[in-house]
Amino acid sequence: MIIITGKSSPRIEYIFRFVLESVLGYNIRFNEEPASGEAVLVYMDTPPQTQSIHIVPHGLLTQNDITSQEITMTNWEDLPVFFDTDGQIPFDLFAAAFYLVTRYEEYLPYTKDEYGRYAHKESLACRQGFLTQPLVDQWAMKLKDKISRQFPQEIPEFRKFSFTPTYDIDHAWLFRHRGLMRTAAHFGRDFLGGEHERNRLRLRVLRGKEKDPYDIYEWLDALHLRYGLKPIYFFPLAIKVKGYDRNISPFKPALKHLLVYHATGYKTGIHPSWQSGDSISVFNEELTLFEAITGSAPVYSRFHYIRFNLPEGYRKLVDAGISEDHSMGYGTANGFRASTSHAFLWYDLSKDVVTILKVYPYCWMDANSYYEQKFTPAQAYDELRHYYDVVKKVCGNMEIISHNNFVSTGKGFAGWKEVYEIFLDQVVYWEL
Repeated sequence: MIIITGKSSPRIEYIFRFVLESVLGYNIRFNEEPASGEAVLVYMDTPPQTQSIHIVPHGLLTQNDITSQEITMTNWEDLPVFFDTDGQIPFDLFAAAFYLVTRYEEYLPYTKDEYGRYAHKESLACRQGFLTQPLVDQWAMKLKDKISRQFPQEIPEFRKFSFTPTYDIDHAWLFRHRGLMRTAAHFGRDFLGGEHERNRLRLRVLRGKEKDPYDIYEWLDALHLRYGLKPIYFFPLAIKVKGYDRNISPFKPALKHLLVYHATGYKTGIHPSWQSGDSISVFNEELTLFEAITGSAPVYSRFHYIRFNLPEGYRKLVDAGISEDHSMGYGTANGFRASTSHAFLWYDLSKDVVTILKVYPYCWMDANSYYEQKFTPAQAYDELRHYYDVVKKVCGNMEIISHNNFVSTGKGFAGWKEVYEIFLDQVVYWEL
């Protein structure tokens, strides 16, 4: 496919390659003579003289600064759109996609949430009601239909739906390996709180009479084998137990063994602690510790509590040699933070350059469904089905976040393990 542009810019090349190559599977070239019958997309103000798909530029993609954009929502073939223009497609699809995928609005002034993050309620997607849609992918599929009708001989590379389960191991065990002082403190707290059955269970686990409720790793192994899944695990390695970092000490032999076990058999990454968000030295200590335990520097990352801001958070990953981030979602609501289900290279808007960091969006996290949306397991299943349905239609990747405690036998999580297995059995298995 030939792309004809009046002007060229890093933004134009980036978003055209993402939408047309990464999402749709076309092979594109810029400003060349088309071969006979080859599809042509003209991205210019003036109407084209030859048969082509015509999109009139909005102007965002030839700018090199970051300024507040005037956005008015309209509709195009039952989808919400913005940046209206007068082309064959009545809005600048590529400028709008760039705005959403690069998280342009997160570089503008905003009010942070209680955790210091960009709040989902600040986003255009939330305010305009399309957070639960992979809107950029949906626009792309509409564009593909128009290209196929106008240039039926132009056949893109086939894209297939995929599913990626990921796990944040924030609490590797409920009772075991917590150390004498923490165990005594928790025992006393539960005793004073009348949680006598919990203390009895704690004693049975510590005496080896019963398995720790959060130790579900063999069950997950069997599940992945049964359905042919390729999961990714993220381990927090906070050196100090402090604030929101409540994991097992990374110096415990049991935690080291668990990390090595998963790093040997699965993709396994770092889960940078809350504390590391305030200190680059703490961040580097955790990376060094990961490498010391596993023998390899981490290449996958997901921020604990999804606590990061742009561009600082991602620059930190790039500087550390991290090549994949899996934090592109919200810690307070499920949906598509970047309005896409496809992985994309992070574009550093402040520098106006494409980076080597590949960003993998997730659309669903059990903690959001449970804590924020107050869903029952049955409601969570319906929510999973929704995300499966919308991602399947755009041939995207459905990445979800689970926590080992949610699919455990721990108190308060009854039914969540069963819902997860039913979802895999009734939905994902038949697609994969």
